[in-house]
Amino acid sequence: MPNKTRHPHLKIKICVSGAAETDHCGPDALEKAKELGREVIRQGAVLVSGATTGFPLWAAMGAKEEGGISIGLSPASTEREHVEEYKLPLEYQDLIIYTGFGYSGRNLLLTRSSDAVIVGCGRMGTLNEFTIAYEDNKPIGILEGSWGTDELIDKIIKESHRGPGKVIFDSDPKKLVERLIEIIKKDKIV
Repeated sequence: MPNKTRHPHLKIKICVSGAAETDHCGPDALEKAKELGREVIRQGAVLVSGATTGFPLWAAMGAKEEGGISIGLSPASTEREHVEEYKLPLEYQDLIIYTGFGYSGRNLLLTRSSDAVIVGCGRMGTLNEFTIAYEDNKPIGILEGSWGTDELIDKIIKESHRGPGKVIFDSDPKKLVERLIEIIKKDKIV
């Protein structure tokens, strides 16, 4: 479903957040992440990630398999620092923005520069990106899987006593992206 606003050249930007280190993610995480990336592109959006390894990289792989655009925001100041100090990949990105703000600053820019955030299998950095987006009342999709991140986020939402926000849960990448785009369009200028 392409973006049907007065400005069709302005693509919806969907951030995929997830673990860079994926040992705890389970056997279905790779394919779920790639399918998520493919769905973001099929539905007319651009994939945004933290230009890292693991779940976000797999989503970027799926986006590129579908012929889409993948933008990464790096914690590093330069390409050399990105590769040599942070040990992060350059592959599967059409554009990498070198923020120079480390992980916590990059996470803030990453979520704020996107129209929505999708959370997959994750760890502390993923939870940081989720809480920033939740605090900013961004549309957020939680990809349910065998990894438990979804259950932890559900608990955080319930115990925060801040209401549900614009958070949706689904185990099907296609349905999750479709539902999320519906929420995003409510915030867009038509």
